[in-house]
Amino acid sequence: MKKVFEKSMIGTIELKNRILRSATHEGMGDKSGKPLKELYDLYEKLAKGGVGAIITGYVGIKQNGKTLFNMRMFDKDEYVDDYKDFNLKLKKDKIPIILQIAHGGSQTSSKITGEISLSVSPTKNLYGEKCREIDENEIEDIIDCFVKSIERAKEAEFSGVQLHAAHGYFLSEFLSPFLNKRKDKWGGTVENRFRILREIFQKAREKVGHFPIWIKISAFNEDRNGKELEELIKGCQMLQENGCDAIEVSCGYGFKNPFEMVRVPKIPVEAMLALIPNFKHYSSFKKPLFKIVVPLVIKKYKPIHNYNVNSAERIRKNVDIPVIVVGGIRKLSDIENIIENREIDFVSMCRPFIIEPNIVNKFQERKAIESKCIDCGYCLLGVGTKKLKCYFGKIER
Repeated sequence: MKKVFEKSMIGTIELKNRILRSATHEGMGDKSGKPLKELYDLYEKLAKGGVGAIITGYVGIKQNGKTLFNMRMFDKDEYVDDYKDFNLKLKKDKIPIILQIAHGGSQTSSKITGEISLSVSPTKNLYGEKCREIDENEIEDIIDCFVKSIERAKEAEFSGVQLHAAHGYFLSEFLSPFLNKRKDKWGGTVENRFRILREIFQKAREKVGHFPIWIKISAFNEDRNGKELEELIKGCQMLQENGCDAIEVSCGYGFKNPFEMVRVPKIPVEAMLALIPNFKHYSSFKKPLFKIVVPLVIKKYKPIHNYNVNSAERIRKNVDIPVIVVGGIRKLSDIENIIENREIDFVSMCRPFIIEPNIVNKFQERKAIESKCIDCGYCLLGVGTKKLKCYFGKIER
């Protein structure tokens, strides 16, 4: 237990323990993408609750990469002042805040962006819309947008940034041989698929020096029978060589099945009908049919807990930078085992912090040994149109 709560470093960032709050979309952005006051209130609760570091919910680096109406943006200099004073305050309290930056890629909608969605290769998005394959000039432009957002993050006094290259978003599309079917220099080999990340790191390092840059990746894809992990390890070694400070290991592509990356004991059909706008207005005939069919066609993934630990352990054995693992981590004993025996450097959690922002203090003081989270997944469904909250498996009528 001592190692879990000891001070540690990721690059130039000092953390007071090894338990991080993983990026969690908070739904706390206004129409222009600026943060609402509730976001700061939430981060203060997390800071007072003992968290080692806060990775923010994703912010967009370009308007055509915005995935939700309530997603925060970071594509203009005017956003810098919205965060600066607050970040300085938490820095004084020794709570690092890492800004997660993202482009939604094929997981955007024309209803939100006003444009046809971009993708690494031709495909349909989760809304059934055809996506346009991005051209080389647009790729270079998005690389520059990521770099510019990293510069803004440094100016805004964030402790670092995390590139969101997981869950089927734009950067993740390039990494995956399942999604990336390109025949040019951006596709095919591992070197080509990781080119976009290498270029972001190289160009960013020229601008921001040693400012910490982390990455989040999806490390498991059943379609590849394990081969993808071997390729990903090679890619992670390239990232290390190009100045990556830490790797957070997740899994899944959200457009295929969100319940692969956020696992549930049963498919939450009641919550889907109540919280997802497309399903909310189904007729009295459609709703009962939906409840029967959906659990049959949407796969449940197992295990529900600690499901990325094996992948993270494999990656950690092949790189010399810190590795963070997320995914169904609920018990203090599991955290101790992951850090002390599996030798993964840090753990991060999402849903446990929604129900208990002070869970790290509870763990450290031995007032709790397990999260109260019941893994219902309702929070994942509600946050698309509402502010982040724990539903605890119940829909308010």
